[in-house]
Amino acid sequence: MEIARPIIHYFLHLVFPIVLAWLFFRKDWKKAYFLMLLTMLVDVDHLFATPIFDPNRGSVGFHLFHGYVAIGIYILMLFFKGNIRILGVGLLFHMFTDFLDMQMNPHL
Repeated sequence: MEIARPIIHYFLHLVFPIVLAWLFFRKDWKKAYFLMLLTMLVDVDHLFATPIFDPNRGSVGFHLFHGYVAIGIYILMLFFKGNIRILGVGLLFHMFTDFLDMQMNPHL
C-alpha cells in the first residue's frame, strides 16, 4: 500500500478530474478540468504549517483551507452556477482525495 498510496493520490488529484469534468460539465469539459486543476492551489495552506510537509499528518481538519468550515463553504458553492460550481466540485473532490489518503496512511 505504501507504493500505491501516492500513485492513487496524484491520480485522483490530476487525472480523475477529467472524468468529473466530462460527466458533469461536458459542454465545457476542458475549462472545467482546468478549473479543477486550479483547486490544487488550496494546498497553499500547507505553507503555514510546521513542518510544511509531514507524511504522517492528515490535511483534512488540520490545514485552514482543508478545515470543516472551508468544506462547508465548498458545499455551498455547489448551489451557484458556472465557474463557482465547478470550483466547488473540484475543491470537494480535493478534500475527498486528501481524506482517502488519510485513510490509507497506516501511521494515522
